[in-house]
Amino acid sequence: MDDEVRQPREWDAGSYHGLAQPHEQWATQILDRLPLQGDEVVLDLGCGTGRLTSQLLARLGPEGRAVGIDGSAQMVAEATARLGVDARTTFLQQDLLALSWAPPADAAVSSATFHWIEDHDLLFRRVRAALRPGAPFVAQCGGAGNVANVVRAVTEVSARPEYTQYFAGWPGPWNYATPEETTPRLVAAGFAPERVWLEPSPQYPEPLRDFLRTVSLGSHLERLPDERHDAFVDAVAVAMEPDPVHDYVRLNIIARAV
Repeated sequence: MDDEVRQPREWDAGSYHGLAQPHEQWATQILDRLPLQGDEVVLDLGCGTGRLTSQLLARLGPEGRAVGIDGSAQMVAEATARLGVDARTTFLQQDLLALSWAPPADAAVSSATFHWIEDHDLLFRRVRAALRPGAPFVAQCGGAGNVANVVRAVTEVSARPEYTQYFAGWPGPWNYATPEETTPRLVAAGFAPERVWLEPSPQYPEPLRDFLRTVSLGSHLERLPDERHDAFVDAVAVAMEPDPVHDYVRLNIIARAV
């Protein structure tokens, strides 16, 4: 399995929407950094169930348009059911590594998505190709050191004899980059970075096991037989003790297309 290519993950979108409480505040942070006149076409990359899209629509004027794009069919369906589709709102299922949008959009935002994508060089090139020159690009995802407590627990549990056959040779689903890695990638893709930095955002999502199952460990559970899911989630939760923090570290990006 060493050479397998990561595909966009499918999600339990209904459960995700109810559990992903931290994502609401992250969406607000992102949009507070996005300059808007109100009439822009803005791409929401990795839109999920539409939390950020909803906030974006509230900030755009009647001539503005939000385009939510996600690799998960369930996420797109959930976002469409929650927000609808009209002249101001569009949702599309696309792998972001094959992102295609024309004519070029006026801005792009993304929250809690890019760390699931293996190839950031290609990702940023795709985003740049979808934007007009001068368009702002504001994003946030897991960065270096993200959820170290979860990663430690998962590494420990995955190495146990009953699980090694399922995870041997697998690099894991996460790509937690540093600002030092990200900045030259943005430049090479055709962006002028204004600021790229890491920011701690520790969280205690509840209920923990449901959050682990739906948000943190979904890619791991896909590799396991169904009958092992509960035991794996329980083992990771116990291994996170005595302080079961999701010690998030956000990689923040503010850039412009050149």
